[in-house]
Amino acid sequence: MYIILILLSNRTVMRQLFSVVLWLTVLQICAQSDVEKISNTISQSDIMAHISFLASDALQGRETGSQGLESAAAYIMSTFLRVGVDTMVGYGDFLQLVPFNEVSPPDSAIIRIGEQVLSLPNDVLIMNGMAQRSTMPTMYVDHGQAEDIADKDLRFKIAVSNIGDGVNQDVYGILEESRAKRQRFIDAGAMGLIEIYQNVRTPWRFVKRLGQSKSLSTKPVGDKRTEQFPHLWISTTDSIAVISLIAETTPVRIEMEGLTKAPLPSDNVIGVVPGTDADLKDEYIIYSAHYDHVGIGPANAEGDTIYNGARDNAVGTSAILALAEYIAQNPMKRSALFVLFTAEEKGLLGSKWFVDNCPVPLDEVKYCFNIDNGGYNDTSIVSVIGLTRTEAEDVMQQACNAFGLEAIEDPAKEQGLFDRSDNVNFAKKGIPALTFSLGFRAFDQNIFKYYHQPGDELETLDMDYIERYVKSFILSAINIGNSEQNYFWKEGDKYYEVGRSLYGH
Repeated sequence: MYIILILLSNRTVMRQLFSVVLWLTVLQICAQSDVEKISNTISQSDIMAHISFLASDALQGRETGSQGLESAAAYIMSTFLRVGVDTMVGYGDFLQLVPFNEVSPPDSAIIRIGEQVLSLPNDVLIMNGMAQRSTMPTMYVDHGQAEDIADKDLRFKIAVSNIGDGVNQDVYGILEESRAKRQRFIDAGAMGLIEIYQNVRTPWRFVKRLGQSKSLSTKPVGDKRTEQFPHLWISTTDSIAVISLIAETTPVRIEMEGLTKAPLPSDNVIGVVPGTDADLKDEYIIYSAHYDHVGIGPANAEGDTIYNGARDNAVGTSAILALAEYIAQNPMKRSALFVLFTAEEKGLLGSKWFVDNCPVPLDEVKYCFNIDNGGYNDTSIVSVIGLTRTEAEDVMQQACNAFGLEAIEDPAKEQGLFDRSDNVNFAKKGIPALTFSLGFRAFDQNIFKYYHQPGDELETLDMDYIERYVKSFILSAINIGNSEQNYFWKEGDKYYEVGRSLYGH
């Protein structure tokens, strides 16, 4: 009591004590304010309204290049305008044009290797090339990597390789490697490329369907060398026999109708809210989602042919719109760049175009926080694809905990999900990037019931869970944008060294 009276009699000490108490109170309020603000300003009805429009039958499944996707883009732009998101400097509006060509497969193709005859579509898929009839010598090149062809003269020859790079077994990774391999052989002077497809994880019947459908390309029409180059996949029950024939320098006869291409432009949608901190405002955090889906397809048992894509990815797009509105009202220290990608369902093409044509220098982008969904089977968790790969792991965990959820790492590594969403195109440049996803413990029937199915509609969503999920995403997002530190790859990660190179570490 005596000590307290002395303190009370000393005004200087009292002022200091009051300042400390006030500062501790302010810290406590600040620590709680973001959770409280998000809880008070992000409503379930607003999230539902976004999903309701984006996943409506009126948008016809939002296929890339369709009127439905254009309507979705218009909705995103009007939301940005309404909530106060800015356009990027140098952009007249929120759109980044992606100059796609729609590629239609041919009706026929035959490859003759010795006595063996392979034909489209059961044995052959045409990945590239114009109509031709030609016979040329061959050269087997294992997996066709740079080291496999370094000492080989491929001029005036058809290169024959095993599919992929011998490591990645994910079909989307194989597709990307196949495109890179094609360019590698064009540069090496080869006259064509045949890849022998063998992949237990993704059987031929699946890729055969892909090869028979239309696809997209950003290669410009008129690049004759690339346009003409024959690139084919073949399936054979006896690849050893085929390789043996190739080893004997057996000529290959190719008879094929060519791919046809027509312009089919689409758009990424981009908005920005500038940062407030003098030292950090020139750094950007990208918050991204894809807004396309797969359009119209075979009818289900109820006769529904519209693949609405509520989970994939109207929920993710709606989370970005809710985040954009929150940050427009509560700007962060760093600048926020909101990007909605087209053509994710066509092979991550919209995000690839974006990173190759980014409106800001890539080394100013400090993190890409992507949100994408296939479905959920556990409403107590959030599955963060790449959670343990960057230093933001605790940020995600704490944000999810604040709304009664637990963040877990990708529980289905065999699916290759990190490489199947738009985050990977940023990761390849060295930018720390992961994907926030609805909670799943495994890819089971609860996921496949809705994944790329007509039944993926608003009415099938648990909106109480979706609300907590979106709020967890928003809290994670602003904590990354306001942090004093930049969250980098953890040492030893696949992209750690390329990240160090990008940022000059």
